[in-house]
Amino acid sequence: MFGEDQIAEQLSQARETMAQGPALPGGQAEPILTEAAEGRIKVTLGTDGRFERIRMTLSALRDGPEALVEQLMLAVNDALDQRTAMSALTGPVPDQAAMNEQVARMQDASLQQFKDMDAAIGDLMAKLHGGR
Repeated sequence: MFGEDQIAEQLSQARETMAQGPALPGGQAEPILTEAAEGRIKVTLGTDGRFERIRMTLSALRDGPEALVEQLMLAVNDALDQRTAMSALTGPVPDQAAMNEQVARMQDASLQQFKDMDAAIGDLMAKLHGGR
């Protein structure tokens, strides 16, 4: 009568979404581009935290392999530092497992209340219609 199945389905979907661990605030929304060696080395860090691209010009090699590795490390570390700064949470981390348990209890209680209301309305309707 109250669409119990539909409500149960919606609550189940909400619980499933919460169980999947929604993104926390402060995540990286755009790729990060850093440069080193006066722009001769460019590093792109994707939104998933993995490196998408490392580009360098031939002139980046002019100071030798040790300098190249040092400049590359600077660019990579800068990208990682920027990601860390973007991802830092400013407050407590919500306990998603506890939230999911609470939604499950709410779902169970709500469904029971709807069943009780449906039964009470059914009884009332039966009385109004003379026990038919």
